[in-house]
Amino acid sequence: MTTPIHTTRNGAVLEVTIDRPKANAIDAATSRIMGDIFSGFRDDPELRVAILTSTGEKFFCPGWDLKAAAAGEAPDSDYGVGGFGGLQQLKGLNKPVICAVNGLAFGGGFEIMISCDVIVAAEHATFSLPEIRSGTVADAATIKLPRRIPYHVAMEMLFTGRVIDTTEAKHWGLINEVVAADQLMPRARALAQQLADGPPLVFAAIKEIDRETAHLTVAEAFEMVTKRKLKTVDVLYASEDQLEGAKAFAEKRKPVWKGK
Repeated sequence: MTTPIHTTRNGAVLEVTIDRPKANAIDAATSRIMGDIFSGFRDDPELRVAILTSTGEKFFCPGWDLKAAAAGEAPDSDYGVGGFGGLQQLKGLNKPVICAVNGLAFGGGFEIMISCDVIVAAEHATFSLPEIRSGTVADAATIKLPRRIPYHVAMEMLFTGRVIDTTEAKHWGLINEVVAADQLMPRARALAQQLADGPPLVFAAIKEIDRETAHLTVAEAFEMVTKRKLKTVDVLYASEDQLEGAKAFAEKRKPVWKGK
């Protein structure tokens, strides 16, 4: 039996590839597999960065598998530990995740994409939230998108379901980079290696600070950080890596990060 998700470990980098022909749509069973994979990535001390992509060149992911829906799968099915696609609601994921968008990213596929930290897209990729046309809500995008791009642009996308290309997506800051299709994975892998060579405790602190202070005032956020009320910040400030960074700078050498 073929698996809908493939994984490859390259040192400290985990590549996760959706492989569900024809369109890489995700049903509940596939989502649960993705949740298990990403929670395993989160908990593996040897892994520092993940890349999420899909097979083929036409589809990254159109979202929920409507064939499964037609067969009776409900919108509120059990999608696993990380919510739909394994990433959207995964608690404590303090490692960078890169999305390599190889084609169409619509609906739930779009929502999985914006759950990643860095997004690199092939130049032919397209993006849309078409849920409005089927009389349902793009719930995760409705929560997240107005916080990522200008409010009026996000609302238009949600209200109309219109398709945007990589030029517009890059303009609004929705994606980080646009590359030729044949350079997508080489670029994602190069970026992943750059991050894997970086300070993992700092990355963890960045992600937790962003996640845990989003609802706070600036003063409240500073209080959380400066008083070391966040676990990752407390660990970082007491770590060997914190001292190593200062030593390496003073000694004009490349730091050696141990993650402790």
